[in-house]
Amino acid sequence: MFTGIIESLGKVVHLNKESDNLHISIKSDITSDLKIDQSVSHNGVCLTVVDVNDNVYTVTAINETLKKTNLDKLQIGDIVNLERAMRLGDRLDGHIVQGHVDQTAVCMGRKESNGSWIFDFEYDTGTNNITIEKGSITINGVSLTVINSSLNAFGVAIIPYTFQNTNFNSLSIGSEVNLEFDVVGKYVKRLLELNQIKL
Repeated sequence: MFTGIIESLGKVVHLNKESDNLHISIKSDITSDLKIDQSVSHNGVCLTVVDVNDNVYTVTAINETLKKTNLDKLQIGDIVNLERAMRLGDRLDGHIVQGHVDQTAVCMGRKESNGSWIFDFEYDTGTNNITIEKGSITINGVSLTVINSSLNAFGVAIIPYTFQNTNFNSLSIGSEVNLEFDVVGKYVKRLLELNQIKL
């Protein structure tokens, strides 16, 4: 379980494709605090640490994960958002984030607006995921509030701190990002679907 509050940034230093799996090695200032079997969110994707070596650790993404996320597009030198799993009793400063990416979206707009940044995204509606105005959304692991919600698009406003301390500063038009929709909203939507079937 995560909160969507990014703890650190990591740099991809090695990629190793093995069958359908991708081993990702990351250099980070939190590496010394990690241990094998620990869960860490990478751009919103919960992955398990499988190796720790000095200031570099390795995680493995399986084929199912690669198909639903942007991890298969990672390159050496890319910066990823990192968050360790929350501890029982911690403040929930963002919102409930599972680290289970639902799908990807494409950045359609990026502009500075009086000290903040506005990003617009579009996503495929084939999976029936939805956003609501002022609802929660997780983008590349960052807990954010939805603005300008529509059928297959939405925007978010980024404060300068978030822009400077996450990989939002490297996003441009056409960039692919990971989305995790609000888990409460997903349960409500599923319950409504089941009730319609019963009717």
